[in-house]
Amino acid sequence: MLELSGRPLTLEEISSVAHEHQHVMLSPTAVERIEAARKVIDKICEEGRIVYGVNTGFGRLSDVHVPPDQLAELQLNLVRSHACGVGPLLSEPEVRAMMLLRANVLAVGYSGARIEIVQAILDMLNAGIHPHVPEKGSVGASGDLAPLAHLALGVIGEGDVHYKGQKQTAQKAFKQANLEPVQLGAKEGLALLNGTQAMSSVGGLALLRADRLAKLADAAGACTLEALLGTPVAFDGRIHQARPHPGQIASAAHLRRLLEGSEIRESHREGDPRVQDAYSLRCMPQVHGAVRGALAHARQIVEIETGSATDNPLVFPDSEEVLSGGNFHGAPLAMAFDYAAIALTDLASISERRIDRLVNPDLNEHLPAFLALHPGTSSGYMIAHVTAVALLNECKILAHPASVDNLPTSGGKEDHVSMGMVAATKFRSILGNAEYVLAIELMAAAEGLEYRKPLKPGKGVQRIYDQVRAIVPRLDGDRALSGDIERLADAIRNGSLAA
Repeated sequence: MLELSGRPLTLEEISSVAHEHQHVMLSPTAVERIEAARKVIDKICEEGRIVYGVNTGFGRLSDVHVPPDQLAELQLNLVRSHACGVGPLLSEPEVRAMMLLRANVLAVGYSGARIEIVQAILDMLNAGIHPHVPEKGSVGASGDLAPLAHLALGVIGEGDVHYKGQKQTAQKAFKQANLEPVQLGAKEGLALLNGTQAMSSVGGLALLRADRLAKLADAAGACTLEALLGTPVAFDGRIHQARPHPGQIASAAHLRRLLEGSEIRESHREGDPRVQDAYSLRCMPQVHGAVRGALAHARQIVEIETGSATDNPLVFPDSEEVLSGGNFHGAPLAMAFDYAAIALTDLASISERRIDRLVNPDLNEHLPAFLALHPGTSSGYMIAHVTAVALLNECKILAHPASVDNLPTSGGKEDHVSMGMVAATKFRSILGNAEYVLAIELMAAAEGLEYRKPLKPGKGVQRIYDQVRAIVPRLDGDRALSGDIERLADAIRNGSLAA
């Protein structure tokens, strides 16, 4: 059981709920904070004070006063009108992460929603009721309005959900699970909609996959180095201590461990005319390490966000003030995901260069052309490399930052938006492509290692080779490689292929 207190959550904790269906509950301290903030909202309603989000319209309509007998309708209409998402649905893990993060943000205690609202989200999460949330429609300010509105539809018993492996109405799923939808009170629709939890869930879960991929890139590169009879001298720890970026030092150390005990290296230590390898081999610690650094920065941003109050206005129980601000603006996340997307594009780029060195007979005299057993009669990995190039081209196009764009919305009231959800979904797409590219490199490198037998590679490389061969057999003649690539990429994606 994961206890929500409003504290920041790690990506691993988010994944445990999103992927492993760990159950969640509210901590007693969170309950106290939520109740204290709600008392402020109730007092405002009793006194008839005019406060944005409580008894006014929204956005450009914030100057419109709404009478007390229409407050429930105001919040209900807000949820319904904002459910304008289109396109593919977010995956079940992404929706579960959204639900978790939204509940945790409410648990911080500055939103003014009742306990019943937070508990309804957790009851749905624990029961496995997942609202249908289209991924397109958010500009990331005032937060992820459209995606969160679709989530809120489920909480109030409207819209479609996924439950027990089937699409059905929220009303039907609630009945089967013995749950009741909630009736929204003052400010509660707004408390559910304002925030960055859609971009945080999509980008956060993608970051966890990206962390694994960055480490796997070291393994793929080490396999390629061995197949190409490269030298590990460039990974000497003294070189990297002289430029002490943490990611670079970690990548170099990882490469040294992977290559330790290599018979292949010993076979060409003497008499090799090459003093140094091409950049795609020699500079792996510098490039892979920079990627690690970018991903670590993005993780820090996301994990801070998971325990942050991101709606508007915020309720401060100590002073009984309700203050309007802009914590819903997704700029920190948008920029972080754009940075991570650029980093992964470069990771795919250096991997593609290594694939080329494995298959290109003009760059490598040590292996048969295109790793084909009978070059000419067979094409081997020629078109697998072409696929990698196509994937890389798409990554480069998607790597254009979403966060540099802006179009005013809401009648000019919301005149600078973050495009954070676009940044998150682009990052996720680039990650998927990069996983395919690394899968192709691992397959080609494993094929190259076949031509080094009976010499054994480093112990770590041997373990990676064995994992690859458990999924993809040796190329003893041309065959359709699409299925091999898909299976290996899936193993990378789900973490079963470990670095």
